Amino acid sequence: MSEGGLLSGKVIVRKAGLTSQYLSVPNRSKVIAFAGWLILIAGYWWYSDSKDLSPIETTRDLISYLAVSSFALPTYIAIYMLRPVVFFPATLVTIAAGFLYGPVWGILYALIASNLSSLVAYLIGRFFGGSFLSSVTKFSMVGKYAERLYANGFETTLVLRFLFLPYDLVSYFSGFLRIDWREFLLATILGSVPGTISFGLLGASLEGDFTQQVVGLDPVTLVGAAVMFLVSIGLYRFVKYRESRRLQSESNSP
Repeated sequence: MSEGGLLSGKVIVRKAGLTSQYLSVPNRSKVIAFAGWLILIAGYWWYSDSKDLSPIETTRDLISYLAVSSFALPTYIAIYMLRPVVFFPATLVTIAAGFLYGPVWGILYALIASNLSSLVAYLIGRFFGGSFLSSVTKFSMVGKYAERLYANGFETTLVLRFLFLPYDLVSYFSGFLRIDWREFLLATILGSVPGTISFGLLGASLEGDFTQQVVGLDPVTLVGAAVMFLVSIGLYRFVKYRESRRLQSESNSP
């Protein structure tokens, strides 16, 4: 081979190396960000465990703080929005809204905050996306829902919400798949209404002082919460039945 050919080959290899180096930068930043996220999650739960703070006790302390805070509402919404970052239970924060703000405003504030939090989880999933997807879609069930989300993001997200799957995982998964955020958000708003009303009413049925750990129950509001919970269970069973029928028909089709 001529000297010119060798030189051109070296140049091509060098350019390819530089190109792969530059292409690896975004992946490297995602790895660093993901590692930082895992450290944050582990750090939060380690701190809670070291202080003997269960999620319920943390919620009680949050209620005690917000009850006397001058910036209670924006603080509540901000905490709810950041909650999925450390996988803090959404139901407890929704119950807190009902207790603090009553059955009407509490449910409204919880709906706003919960859907903003789902958008935060969606955006985090969208940021990481791609490489994660290739490793999970090999599982048949995940792959089927991934295909459905691509084809019909609104309907599938709504079904997943009604199936009572983990709230944050659905948001992260939708972000991983990069489905249209407007379809995701609208389906999440509609799908979260029954559960939010149920847990919001449960919080509104609590009466007393959390700082003194003296809490009673308002029976009328509690009955309303129970009714909405039964409605949620009914929707869950109906959607689950439809899904099982659909999956069965797909498996039987040639």
